[in-house]
Amino acid sequence: MKISNLENIEITGLAAGGKALAKVGEMVVFVEDAIPGDIVNMRIIRKKNYAEGRVTKIVRPSPISQEPFCAHFNDCGGCVSQRIPYCEQLKYKEQQVRDQLERIGGLKTPLVRTILPSEKTVFYRNKLEFTFSQKRWLTVSEIGNEHDIDTNALGFHVSGRFDKVLDIEKCWLQKSPSNEIRMQAKAFALDKKYDFFDIKNKTGLLRNLIIRTSTTNELMVTVIFGCHDEEKQMPFMEMLKQCFDITSLNYVINTKGNDSINDLDVVCYSGKPYIEEKMEDLIFRIGPKSFYQTNSEQAYNLYDIVRKYAKLTGVETVYDLYTGTGTIAVFLAGHSKKVVGIECVPEAIEDAKINSSINKTNNTLFYTGDMKDVLTHEFIQINGAPNVVILDPPRAGLHPSIPKILMDAAPEKIIYVSCNPATQARDIAMLAEQYEFVECQPVDMFPHTHHVENISILRKFHTF
Repeated sequence: MKISNLENIEITGLAAGGKALAKVGEMVVFVEDAIPGDIVNMRIIRKKNYAEGRVTKIVRPSPISQEPFCAHFNDCGGCVSQRIPYCEQLKYKEQQVRDQLERIGGLKTPLVRTILPSEKTVFYRNKLEFTFSQKRWLTVSEIGNEHDIDTNALGFHVSGRFDKVLDIEKCWLQKSPSNEIRMQAKAFALDKKYDFFDIKNKTGLLRNLIIRTSTTNELMVTVIFGCHDEEKQMPFMEMLKQCFDITSLNYVINTKGNDSINDLDVVCYSGKPYIEEKMEDLIFRIGPKSFYQTNSEQAYNLYDIVRKYAKLTGVETVYDLYTGTGTIAVFLAGHSKKVVGIECVPEAIEDAKINSSINKTNNTLFYTGDMKDVLTHEFIQINGAPNVVILDPPRAGLHPSIPKILMDAAPEKIIYVSCNPATQARDIAMLAEQYEFVECQPVDMFPHTHHVENISILRKFHTF
């Protein structure tokens, strides 16, 4: 491995983070911008107990390679698996789940169900956030000619570069009128000579544009301004109102150093301050700050699998830990005696209470706070021991204290929903003293990416 440039290396697999795998001698190499079956030349850019490589040339494309459908594929860094046919993407994701359960979870032959594919592989997202920037990502041919071209952009941050934004013409992730709104917003801003945001100096009027759609065909647009300038803000908002049929049109003034709006006031310029999503006969309100699964149709399938795994009869007390805006809690409430939800984000809990109220579910209780501080033995005494626990933590997984509390509470079933099979496998291993891994169901929420959702069911030993 002293040689930095390597030739005719075969890519043999995919790693959990989406990078490709190759082996050079005894050294494992993680490679960007390649797929299994490619023969490549590469440059080694980092070496530890493994190596990282960057493709300099694809000598021979993989037999499964297909032409990317997006014109921005080589620059965006978003839908990185476009060269892999969707059926093959699913195989690698399913294998990723199995590998993590075996290697990290210590399970010898875990029962992994066939991954549930997404019916939509394009235009499947209900939310996208775009960034205005004065520093557009330039192509190789444009570098050196900045003075002759417009460097304003409205699009996505380039992978690994916080200060560069790729200008997007057509994105395949969100249905119409997402692309039309973005293009009209940019055209208006350029015509009126509005300042796009300077990410390094934190100056400029136009900062972010968030577009949300729903299966009920409602539309939310939220504009984030980098400073207060009513003389320019109001014409921009009025333009959007007149050009598009927007259910909820909002704006935020964000002068902070980061892009988060959770601690900022949202002004509803026109329409309702929310849009609605529907699952079966349930309605969920989504505000500008609300979290909601970004693949609506596949979210319903995921919740339905959770409900089937739970096998509720109407007499159970269910704990929905990391409840978010209470979608799973409300979804299960009609089949339970009581559902108790815990979430650390106060705004999410307020949404959960609203969703519970509008769906007339009077058997839900929601608590705000850090899970390790809220979920205590005293809390369980007050709310009653759970029969079923639903876990849906962030990517980092469970705090180390949570498995012990759960084992003391002794629910009959734990249903663990995870967007990170590695941390899920780690947590399952911590529960293995009292809980048997039964099976899991991978769900593909994000086609053309390395991300995979996984639902695992654990049973208390000697309970069934």
